[in-house]
Amino acid sequence: QVQLVESGGGSVRAGGSLRLSCVASGYRIDTLSTSCMGWFRQAPGKEPEGVAAIGAGPGGSLGYADSVKGRFTLSKDNAKNTLYLQMNNLQPEDTSMYYCAARTRGCTWNPTLLRSDYNYWGQGTQVTVSS
Repeated sequence: QVQLVESGGGSVRAGGSLRLSCVASGYRIDTLSTSCMGWFRQAPGKEPEGVAAIGAGPGGSLGYADSVKGRFTLSKDNAKNTLYLQMNNLQPEDTSMYYCAARTRGCTWNPTLLRSDYNYWGQGTQVTVSS
């Protein structure tokens, strides 16, 4: 049974940093056909937003939303079966619940930020940024 468990959220002041982790169980994130993963976020009253994603392959092509480019970095530790999101220079508009997602069907080299492309989701971790 696939499970994704996020951690690392918290409250920081603007300009601060956080690193989110997503531990996967029930499958291997380094298997070519199931290695696509992503981070999404949703703030109260707003539509969900794709933040960062990694495509298939040993290197894994990366994709980022324009709103986080240059500030957020997605990475994987295959040995730990864990996905990370390093978030620097956080701003109040980054305040959201952050979710980890896995795409175990139709995984390709192209990273996708479409929610409908992912079939497994974690429970989320809250990030709050104060000004």
